[in-house]
Amino acid sequence: MNIPAVKSLLDFTSKVTLVTGAGSGLGRGIALRFAEAGAHVVVHYHTSKAGAQEIVQRICERGSEAIALQADATKESDVARLIQGTVETFGRVDVLVNNAGTYPLTSLLEMPPDEWDHVVDANLRGVFLCTQAAAKRMKAQGGGAIVNITSIAAENPAPNLSHYNAAKSGVLMFTRASAYELALYGIRVNAVAPGLIWREGIERSWPDGVQRWLRTAPLKRLGMPEDVADACLFLASPSARWITGASLLVDGGVMTHQIF
Repeated sequence: MNIPAVKSLLDFTSKVTLVTGAGSGLGRGIALRFAEAGAHVVVHYHTSKAGAQEIVQRICERGSEAIALQADATKESDVARLIQGTVETFGRVDVLVNNAGTYPLTSLLEMPPDEWDHVVDANLRGVFLCTQAAAKRMKAQGGGAIVNITSIAAENPAPNLSHYNAAKSGVLMFTRASAYELALYGIRVNAVAPGLIWREGIERSWPDGVQRWLRTAPLKRLGMPEDVADACLFLASPSARWITGASLLVDGGVMTHQIF
């Protein structure tokens, strides 16, 4: 195979990247970073229409191309429409970042079954549907890259998040399983497992959690959306051309701690 030049490794010029859940939070940072690398970006959203449109505007103002597409990632028909809209606009889909999800805090003994179903669907079913639909298109075009956003909670469960812990653990194993099956078609599948990521107001809304994190994290800060986005860029790029089925921790070193 041809080994790409170092200067081209993170060049996504004319590559088409679909980021789910990109209307706010972490997904917004990922979308902006891929645009900065030259990609055409599809900003998926479910309910955050204003946020998605704002991101599209920012990307276009910087000279890149982007569109916002609405879909419920847990519904097969919506996901089919999302992929079709991506292809109709840009002609292909080279990278899928499965970021969309939710994580309400509820204790196991008080958790309604409906909430369990909602969280598992949003965090696991949506990844399956988007991966399946995008991979069919990638197979037809000769390959692609998929990056799933999991969490350190996939391996070290957080309290009051049993549904989220289970779903993210499922995404981790799905990453490995889909990497095995899709490699035949030139499609690589990897995961990024973030720790606590900064968002506007988190120091006020969860001061105890932030302080506990800062005491525990060897690198002594919260993660930034760009920290996770850059890991996604790496795994989607030719830099990671011989990496598939892997999970990359982006947690400031928190998971290096002994648990007993």
